[in-house]
Amino acid sequence: MKKTLLLLSGLLLVAAGAVAQPADGEVRNVIYMIGDGMGLSHVSMMKIEKGYAPTAFDRAQNIALITTYSANNRVTDSAAAGTALATGSKTNNGTLGLDAEGGRLESMIAKATHEGLGTGLVVTCYLQHATPAAFYAHVKDRGETEAITADMLRSDVDVMIGGGAKWIGAECAEGGSYFDAFTRKGYTVARSLDEAAGVEKGRLLTVVADEYAPKAPKRGDYLPEASKKAMEVLYNNTAGKQKGFLLMIEGSQVDTAAHANDTAWLQAEMNDFEKAVAAAMDFADTHPGTLVIVTADHETGGLSVPSGNKDFTSSESGIDYRYGTGSHTGSMVPVYLYGAGAERINGLMDNTELSHRIMQILDLE
Repeated sequence: MKKTLLLLSGLLLVAAGAVAQPADGEVRNVIYMIGDGMGLSHVSMMKIEKGYAPTAFDRAQNIALITTYSANNRVTDSAAAGTALATGSKTNNGTLGLDAEGGRLESMIAKATHEGLGTGLVVTCYLQHATPAAFYAHVKDRGETEAITADMLRSDVDVMIGGGAKWIGAECAEGGSYFDAFTRKGYTVARSLDEAAGVEKGRLLTVVADEYAPKAPKRGDYLPEASKKAMEVLYNNTAGKQKGFLLMIEGSQVDTAAHANDTAWLQAEMNDFEKAVAAAMDFADTHPGTLVIVTADHETGGLSVPSGNKDFTSSESGIDYRYGTGSHTGSMVPVYLYGAGAERINGLMDNTELSHRIMQILDLE
């Protein structure tokens, strides 16, 4: 009898462990990384400047390409592209979380929240900026920052790290500031990553700047460290549960640097984003069931990498970085995949199709 009880106890322990560990190929967590404005030439530039040494992008186990046009323009802005990546639906440039006719769209973050997954946003811009806001806001004009902040409070996203104190410090309809309102909803509110260092689980709002975080390299390792903090908190929140998490991380200022045609700044932003990608892939290595998806909302700058000599058949004559515009382009952008389920997304597709495939992987549609 005693041996039977011991055997039953052992079987129960094995079964309990099986619940906590995803099956081979099962996706429990998705880390969705968006290099704002990042085209293939931006990645090429980074590799060239690193002397072709391996980067996190080289660890990708699968790749794809996506088109980026919006509902009303062959060249998208970040609001329409972010909405497509977040909801799987096209909309007009400048619009967030609404379709081209003004109908309300539900993002994958909102669906994940309703289904009991942990959710998070980490950015180097302000949290009300176009790409992060596409995952929770519903406004016709991306400039409606006060309305976007109100949507942010209603969103119930578990972890949010970025700038935006200028608006979160404003008066809230519920009384006090939005900082006070987030505190009332159970968030730990921090004003720097150092303040958030001791937070291991629960809801976390970390606001590090009035608007944008400092540009790279002045902000140090803010983005990779913020990404690690979000992964830590979301993992601890969902450990032992049936559902995992969905985290969006944006290298926001790749776009800003490319708009400025500032090569040194752009290189610094790409290096910073690459560190965050490496942190996400490292997390996937140690947390089975994690899929890392790295893409862009559009290409900015029309960056090209020509030879320094028209006679490119001669020996090394250097290269140049040239910009075709200070705006966005209609170029396709890459998708890099790593971890559980990486084989499930590949080929050439629209940005809306990428969104639908991610939601299908997480059983959100």
